[in-house]
Amino acid sequence: MGLKNYLIEGVSCAGKTTVCNELQRRGYHAIHGDRELAYWGDLTTGEPVNGRTTQPRSWLWNVEKVKALVADQTHAATFFCGGSRNSDHFIGLFDDVFVLEIDLDTLNQRLAARPKDEWGGTAREGEFFARLQHQTKEGLPQNATIIDATAPLATVVDTILASANLASQI
Repeated sequence: MGLKNYLIEGVSCAGKTTVCNELQRRGYHAIHGDRELAYWGDLTTGEPVNGRTTQPRSWLWNVEKVKALVADQTHAATFFCGGSRNSDHFIGLFDDVFVLEIDLDTLNQRLAARPKDEWGGTAREGEFFARLQHQTKEGLPQNATIIDATAPLATVVDTILASANLASQI
């Protein structure tokens, strides 16, 4: 929903939701992709995969909804915050992509603080993040602007805004 549209990505626990909340607090239009756009689906077909199943499933965003939000130019800038395995279907719509990066110690600290009923809150899911996502960066967009998400929140958001040339707006 913006004249300029930005994607904020990163591994689980990198701070995407926290950054989104801070952007909203500062008056920017920011969308919680994991809450507003995402669903479990088949990576090949995009079809939803519901419930517990042995069928492979991935965390996807609704591509048509992303396209519609990008096309609506009501706001000067919109930040889409969250992760998806099908970003290759819409990444070209964004003016810039930011990847929040954290070290393994920070990841482990954030995982330990995560409620058990949230994704990544169990030891098994946490091990998956540490082993696969953090080490391989699998599923993260290439050619993105890397943001050190171990810095204080205000610094992380200020860096994103400066990179987007929005630091003095709003």
